[in-house]
Amino acid sequence: MHGSHSSSPVLIKKARIEIIPLIDIMFFLLASFMLVSLTMINMKAIEVNLPTAATAQPNTKPDFIIVSVDALGDFYFEKDKVPKEEVLSHFQQLYSQNHDVRIYIRADKQAVYEGVMYVLDQARNAGIQKVGLEIKAQDAVQGGPPTGGAPPAGGTH
Repeated sequence: MHGSHSSSPVLIKKARIEIIPLIDIMFFLLASFMLVSLTMINMKAIEVNLPTAATAQPNTKPDFIIVSVDALGDFYFEKDKVPKEEVLSHFQQLYSQNHDVRIYIRADKQAVYEGVMYVLDQARNAGIQKVGLEIKAQDAVQGGPPTGGAPPAGGTH
């Protein structure tokens, strides 16, 4: 056996990189980071018991300030408790930093209507025009769309 290269009958394969498992791992990492970033949005505010609405749309825009009104009538900017007298100055400071600032009000369903209206009024006094009320979608509470009764009223405001 002078000229033979190898005396083994087994063929030696060259190593190669498999791309399918690499793609699977990348999709898993992408999904994990998306879920983590979505849960971090809710960590910006205190926990309140939100009312529900049938026509609610989930909000996924992170460029906003959350103002919470709890059941006791206390005001919170993100997670910081603010006395009633300082709400206007906080809004004015936010407006001076960014004239297009968006405010989302998270009011507990047991909160007094006067507290929510006070926050809306102070935001308007500071010049803030983009104000939204955060609510829970009815689907998330009942596990599905309502089955009986009249369809939700659709119209423009």
